[in-house]
Amino acid sequence: MTYTSLNFLFFVLVTVLVYFLFPEKKLRWTVLLAGSLFFYLVAGYKFVAFILFTTLSTYLIALLINKISKNSNATLKSKKAEWSRDEKKKYKNKIKIIKRLVMASALVINFGILAFLKYYNFFSGSLNDILGAFSIPFSMPTLQLFLPLGISFYTFQSMGYIVDVYREKTEAQKNPLKLLLFVSFFPQIVQGPISIYDQLAEQLFEGHSFDFTRFKYGCELILWGFFKKLVVADRAVIAITAVTDSYNSYNGTTLTFTVLLYALQLYADFSGGIDISRGVAQIFGIDMIENFKRPYFSKSISEYWRRWHISLGAWLKNYLFYPVAMSNVFINASKKMKSTKFGSTAAGAHIAKVLPTSVASLIVFLVVGVWHGASWKYVAFGLWNGLIIMISILMQPLFDSAVDRLRINRSNFFFVLFQMFRTFLVVLVGYVFDVAPSFSQAMRTFGLFFTDQNFSVGWSQISELGLGKKDFLVIILGGLVIFIASVIQERNAETTLRQLLDRRPFIVRFALLFVAVIAVVVFGIYGSGYNPADFVYMQF
Repeated sequence: MTYTSLNFLFFVLVTVLVYFLFPEKKLRWTVLLAGSLFFYLVAGYKFVAFILFTTLSTYLIALLINKISKNSNATLKSKKAEWSRDEKKKYKNKIKIIKRLVMASALVINFGILAFLKYYNFFSGSLNDILGAFSIPFSMPTLQLFLPLGISFYTFQSMGYIVDVYREKTEAQKNPLKLLLFVSFFPQIVQGPISIYDQLAEQLFEGHSFDFTRFKYGCELILWGFFKKLVVADRAVIAITAVTDSYNSYNGTTLTFTVLLYALQLYADFSGGIDISRGVAQIFGIDMIENFKRPYFSKSISEYWRRWHISLGAWLKNYLFYPVAMSNVFINASKKMKSTKFGSTAAGAHIAKVLPTSVASLIVFLVVGVWHGASWKYVAFGLWNGLIIMISILMQPLFDSAVDRLRINRSNFFFVLFQMFRTFLVVLVGYVFDVAPSFSQAMRTFGLFFTDQNFSVGWSQISELGLGKKDFLVIILGGLVIFIASVIQERNAETTLRQLLDRRPFIVRFALLFVAVIAVVVFGIYGSGYNPADFVYMQF
């Protein structure tokens, strides 16, 4: 039951009707839970045991951490007059270690399941290659593993909740069914966003009354997502798949075109899916966190990652980046460098200051790369982004000095345009690792960009990728619509497109929505004999 199917729309309609007609408002969350479980069972009934295990282990361990915190606070309060400062400190450290061990058990168990299912064959295959190179007569077996639907998303979301309980930022949920709803809420289970418990949970549990404005905005967002996915992304993916299926048959011109097309297809696919997810949630009165803020308008690669897949970035920042950057190892290394002769220079002082941040960024993006897939090409993807950001942080004073010496106005339109273009090129290099079937073929692709550009051959190859001229025209016009909408939104960042649309006269609103519906119905890729393309981020 894909998000773009009629079955899914019918399922949403039935769930919405039952939700708002349910007589007990405080128990409407049970309708969402029943709907989420039904959706998961239909989409992947074989995998339901995994999401139930994650929920149960998260529930029990969070309660245990919460209990330890409350008991320790009560003990400290009762011993306030008896214990010295050193005794209190010793007791707090002891409790902290216990809580960390309990929290670590949840992380190891659940991330261990994810790592085994997603990465075992990758690591065993790599190890076998290494052993074979040294003629060592041993090999690890390849297993027929599978990835449960949404496992990356619900695992990250659940473990974020565990860490928040450990930090005493969030109270442990005492109702296991409510926690199950938070973990399995059906609009987000396929490809996110990765929600934070404090931001989403109460919205799920409070019970909402029907609101026509929310219903209208939600439907408009779903329609916008359908346009991106069915009209643009699913049409573009036909050509991209044709190239990746016979990757070595195409020249540098065709591969350049494919990477550019992939940039549009990926954005339309992922943002379109998130729009559908957020639109469905909004109909129920639930606001899920924003996951995109027009990333192709970014002026640096760091800004790009703050605008692209925002929920993943926020998760990694809160639960990986800060713990690494603020760890004693990096703080002490920074202090030690500052005390050296090199650290007394301007360059040394800057490097010592940003060392924890830059190294932590590299580590985070290695994780981002591995999260995207079990392949060396994804490791290279993470390493590329991490190194660019690391170098940018370390070299920032040099870049700023060059801009000042050249007397460049940082707000100048053409300079800003140059920054956006430069960032987009860096992003495209990363996309090569996505498009190419393997790391070695990605390296070969970079060479072909410079040595095998033949436009006549490329045009001939592009015309045989399964799309006609009308299809390419639809992709171009669809991409132009997305671009214009993004420009309007960028210039009105505090207001949504739906709110801007509401300010137009009724006839204008009706005409635009009518055209959008017709565009999806007429130009959407769907129907008998068509196998709808999975959302790209489902595989991650």
